[in-house]
Amino acid sequence: MHTSLYWFSNDLRLADNPALTHVMSQSEQLAFLYVVDPAWFTSRNYHHRLVGERRYAFILESLLDIEQQLASKGHRLYVVEGDPLVEIPQLVDRNNIDLIGGAKQSGWFESALWQQLHERLPQQTVAVQWNNYLYPSEPWRSLDTMAANNTAAGTNQLPKPLKSFTSFRHYIENNAINPEPDLVDWPADSPAPLSLQGDFSSAGELYAKLQSGATAAGKPPITMATFNAGERGGQAHLNDYFNSAAPSTYKQTRNALDDWQASTKFSPYLANGNMSARQIWAAVEQYESKVVKNEDTYWIKFELLWREYFHWLAQRQGVGLFQFQGMAKTAPLTSYFSERFKKWCAGNTPYPLVNACMKQLNATGYMSNRGRQLVASCLVNELAVDWRYGAAYFQQQLIDHDVASNWGNWQYLAGVGVDPRGGRSFNLTKQTQIYDPNGDFIRKWKGQVSEQSLDSWDAVGWPIEATAALK
Repeated sequence: MHTSLYWFSNDLRLADNPALTHVMSQSEQLAFLYVVDPAWFTSRNYHHRLVGERRYAFILESLLDIEQQLASKGHRLYVVEGDPLVEIPQLVDRNNIDLIGGAKQSGWFESALWQQLHERLPQQTVAVQWNNYLYPSEPWRSLDTMAANNTAAGTNQLPKPLKSFTSFRHYIENNAINPEPDLVDWPADSPAPLSLQGDFSSAGELYAKLQSGATAAGKPPITMATFNAGERGGQAHLNDYFNSAAPSTYKQTRNALDDWQASTKFSPYLANGNMSARQIWAAVEQYESKVVKNEDTYWIKFELLWREYFHWLAQRQGVGLFQFQGMAKTAPLTSYFSERFKKWCAGNTPYPLVNACMKQLNATGYMSNRGRQLVASCLVNELAVDWRYGAAYFQQQLIDHDVASNWGNWQYLAGVGVDPRGGRSFNLTKQTQIYDPNGDFIRKWKGQVSEQSLDSWDAVGWPIEATAALK
C-alpha cells in the first residue's frame, strides 16, 4: 500500500471518479491537492489568458465544495499556487510520497504535463485514468500511449470510427456500447489522511482574494447566479432537470439563445468535472424508462456523443488541435486583423445578433451553442480573422471551457477539422429572423449597430492608414 497524493484537475468531484477510486484502493495514506498555476492568468494564448476570471471563480466555488466534502470525511484539500512541475516534486520529496494519481486528459498540453511529471519522478508510481468521458478508453481498442505521443496531422491517419462524427456515432450505436457510471461510494476502509508539509492556501482564501480583486485573474462579477458550482450543485441541477419536463422537448428548444430551460446547462459542470458524462447518460436512460423515450431524449445522448467524439479526436490530434491548418489540406484564407477582432470581442460589429451574443458572453461567461456557432462563423467568414484567436478568446471567457470541445468546434467551423463539407457559414440575417424575430435578445444585450461598429477599412480590405502609407 502506498503513501499517495491525488491531484485534482478537471475532475472536481468525489463520485464516479475512477482515478480517485483506484488511488484510494492502492493507498494507506492519502492527501488531496489542487494546483493553481499563475501561468493561467498571463496573456500567452493568442494574447489571451488560459483561464478567465469567471471560470476561475467557478473553479474556486467547486473547490470550496470539495473542501467541505473532504472535511466531513476527515480529510483536507491542499491548494498550492505555483508551477505543478515544481510544486508537486517538492511535495513528493518532502512528504515521502510514492504514488501520484489524477485524471488523464485528452488535451495535448495537459497530457504532456503528466508525462513531464512522470519523467521528473521516475521512482514514483504515476496512476492516471480517463475520468470525464463516457468510455474508459477508445471504444475500438486499448490505449497504449498518452495523447502527447499522438500527432496525427490529417483524417487519413485516424482510425475509421474517428474520420467523422457520423462514423463514430454509428460505431457506438451499432455495437450497443452503453456507458455505466462507477457507483462506488466513499469506501468504509478509506486511506488515512496524510498531513502534508508545505506552504498552502485554502479555496476560501483564494476565493476571497478573487472577489476583492487581489489576484492576477482580476475581479469578476460572480458566475451566473443560475449556475451553482461544485459537485453538489451539479447533482442538484441534474436532479432538477430530469425531474422536469424539459428533457422531453430538448431537441425542439435547444437552439434558443437566452432561455434557461431551453437546454440542459450541464456544460459548466462537465467541463470542470463536477459531474460525469456517464452520470448524465444514466439519468437520460432512467428518464426514458420512467417518463418518455423520444427523439428529444435521444438528442441529449447525441450531444454527449459529440462531446465524446471531440475528446477522442483531440487525443489523436495532439498539438495539431491548435494548428492553423488543422487537418485540412490547405490553410484557411484568413488572417489577423486587430481592429476587427477587438470589435468582435467587444460585441461591436456590423451584425446585431453577433454583438448581443458577445455581450452576453462578456457579462456572464456563458453563451448558447447556437450563439457560439453564429459568432464563430462571423469571425471566420464575415471578418476573415484567424479562427485560433476566436478559440483563445472563448477559452478565456467561458466558464464551461473544455479544450477538446472548444478547439474542435472552432476547427470544425473554420473548415480545418473533420467536417466533410469543409466548414460552416451561417447567413446571419436569416439566423436573426429564425432565432430573434422580434429583436428581444438583441435589445436585452444591446447588440444594436453603432457608428463604432464599422471599421476603418477600404473596399479592398486594407486599413485606410496602411493604404495611405503606401502612396
